[in-house]
Amino acid sequence: TRGLSATLSNPTGFWYNFIFGSMVVAFTYFYTAVTVNPTMMAEDMKKNGGFIPGIKPGKKTAEYLDSIMSRITLPGSIFLAMIAIMPAFASMLGVDSQFAQFYGGTSLLILVGVVLDTLQQIESHLLMRHYDGLMKTGRMKGRSGV
Repeated sequence: TRGLSATLSNPTGFWYNFIFGSMVVAFTYFYTAVTVNPTMMAEDMKKNGGFIPGIKPGKKTAEYLDSIMSRITLPGSIFLAMIAIMPAFASMLGVDSQFAQFYGGTSLLILVGVVLDTLQQIESHLLMRHYDGLMKTGRMKGRSGV
């Protein structure tokens, strides 16, 4: 039992990272199942007049959304697992373990989230400024001839 305990508690060991990555994949599927409700999405689309071309509104749309959700969750969960175990690989490559943990998976996810949110806010401000110019002059500001 001492050998098994040492094997499973070594953050740079294969089995530790395999189990950790598998848990990330499993919890990603669980989180997606809990937070995303394809039936409610299909109902909302139907109420608002939206539809998916080639798919009947209602139950067929919910089934289609569920199948799509299942297909895109796997690559996303594998990507999250890779990000989660990235500090262990960095430590194995000789990077200081404290540095690898500090700039590890969670920090990277937060950093990417903040950057994407900032870019979205910048885009909305630019779009708002574009519409302000349209409202003031009655013409759109932009390149001529386009």
